[in-house]
Amino acid sequence: MTDLFFTMPDNPAVLERLTAGLGDRAAAAGLLDIAYRTVDSPIGSLLVAATQAGVVAVGFESEGHDQVLQRLADRLSPRILQAPSRLEEAARQLEAYFEHRLSHFDVPVDLVLSSGFRREVLSRLREVAFGSTVSYAELAALSGNPKASRAVGSACATNPIPIIVPCHRVVRSDGSLGGYLGGLDAKRYLLGLEAQPAALTGLAT
Repeated sequence: MTDLFFTMPDNPAVLERLTAGLGDRAAAAGLLDIAYRTVDSPIGSLLVAATQAGVVAVGFESEGHDQVLQRLADRLSPRILQAPSRLEEAARQLEAYFEHRLSHFDVPVDLVLSSGFRREVLSRLREVAFGSTVSYAELAALSGNPKASRAVGSACATNPIPIIVPCHRVVRSDGSLGGYLGGLDAKRYLLGLEAQPAALTGLAT
C-alpha cells in the first residue's frame, strides 16, 4: 500500500486561491456556516465575515485575524472558510466608503453576537448619520435607557461589526474621542474621512 503525502504550496497567492475555491465549493454544498475574506484599507487589513443572514464581524488587523476567527468558531460555528465571493458586495461597499464614494452601508448584518441592550444600541448606531457624531449619553437615550451611558460604552467596545455599524461616531459629551476597538488613530481617521466635503468627491449613498 502506498502512502500519500500532500504538500501545501509555498506561494501565498496560490494557497489563497485554493482556500477560496474550497470555501466556495463548501458554500455551494451547504457545508459553510461562516464565510470570510480580507479587505485592504487605509487603517489596515480588515477581516470581514458573514453568516447566511449577513455580515457578522469586521475584525481589525490589530486584533489579530486568527483571534477573530477563533472567537467566531467558539461562539457560532467551526465551519468557517475563506469564500471571497460570498462577501463581494460587503468588500465593494467598504472600498467605496474608504474612497469617500459611499455614505451608507446597506449590506445585511447579523447581530447574533450581541443581545439585549447591547443589540438595541447597535441597531440605533446604524441610524447615526454619516459625518455626524453622538455622545454616549445621547445614544443611551435613543436606546431607551438615558442612564445607561456606561452600558453604551460597553456595547460600542464590543461591537463585532465596526465601520458598518458605526461605533466610531460615538464620542464623549465633552467632544473627546473616548475609546475604540481599532485604536484611536483609526477612529480619528474614520471621523476625518467622514468630515471631508462630499461635493469634492462625488459622495453617494
